[in-house]
Amino acid sequence: MPQFPYLVDAQWLSQHVDDPGVVVIDVRFSLANPELGRSQYQAGHIPGAYYLDLNEDLSGTVKQHGGRHPLPDWPVFVEKLNQIGINSALPTRVVIYDGSRFAFASRLWWMLRYLGHEEVAILDGGIQAWESAGRSLSKDLPAQQKGSFEPRLQKDWTVDIRTVRQRKDGLGVTVVDARSPERFRGEVEPIDPIAGSIPGAINAFWQNVSTAEGYLKSADALAGHWSELNPMDNIVVYCGSGVTACVNLFSMAVAGHPMYKLYPGGWSDWCAYLEEKGIGQNDLELGGLGDNS
Repeated sequence: MPQFPYLVDAQWLSQHVDDPGVVVIDVRFSLANPELGRSQYQAGHIPGAYYLDLNEDLSGTVKQHGGRHPLPDWPVFVEKLNQIGINSALPTRVVIYDGSRFAFASRLWWMLRYLGHEEVAILDGGIQAWESAGRSLSKDLPAQQKGSFEPRLQKDWTVDIRTVRQRKDGLGVTVVDARSPERFRGEVEPIDPIAGSIPGAINAFWQNVSTAEGYLKSADALAGHWSELNPMDNIVVYCGSGVTACVNLFSMAVAGHPMYKLYPGGWSDWCAYLEEKGIGQNDLELGGLGDNS
C-alpha cells in the first residue's frame, strides 16, 4: 500500500498545490470532441497544472490491431514525465484530475502505477470539486521542467488478445467489461464497427463506482460493489479501448483489491479481428476467433 492515498480532495490539494514536490496534471478530454479538453485547459485550469492529452500523450500510434487507444511508447512517455518534473527518487507526488468521473484520470493513474510510481492520486470530484470549493483557476502555462523518472514496468499487469482467448473460459478466471450495459449487450455501439462483448464476460459499468456529481463512492461501498470478485482469481478488466476499464481498476484498488490485469486493446481490438473475418454481431457466440487469428 503506497504512503500517498489513491484519492485526495480539493481541500488537500489547495493546501499542497504550491509544494515543490507535488505535480498536478489535467487530463480533461472528450471522445466526441478530441480538442475540447485542451481548450478547457487553456481557458482555465488548477494553478500550476500541466496538460496531458489522451490521444497525443496517453496513447500510442493506432495500428491495425491493438485497439483505439494503445498504450504509448514508454520511452517517449517517460520523457514527457521528465518534462513536467516528475522524479522517482524523491518521489514526486502526482495529483491527476479530469471532468469526467475519473474516466481519463484513472488511465494516467494506472499508467504511472504500471511504470512503478506509487505516489499518485486522483482529485475526488475533478475540476468541478475544485471550483465548487471556491478555488481559482489559472490560464498561466507552467514551465517545462527537468525531471528524473526511472520506470519500473509491471509487465504482468496487462494481457493481450491471445491470452484472453486462451484463458477466458478457465476455472477461476473472470473477465469484466466496464462499458455501459447497452454496449455490453450489443444493443448499441456508437464507436466500434461491431457491437457485442467478449463471450463469457460479466458487465460492471464504470460509472457505477462514482456519484452523478463525480465523487468516488466510499471504500466500504466499493468493497460491497466488488464483493463477488475473488481476489485469488485471475481477473481481467477491459472496456472499449483501455481507458474507462482503469476506472474499475482504480475503484477496486480503493476497495482493497490487488491490481488485476488490464486488457488494453479492449473491445476495439477484439472486434477488429472479428471484422477481418467478416463476423458480425449475430455470429459472436459462434466462436469467431481461432488460435492463429
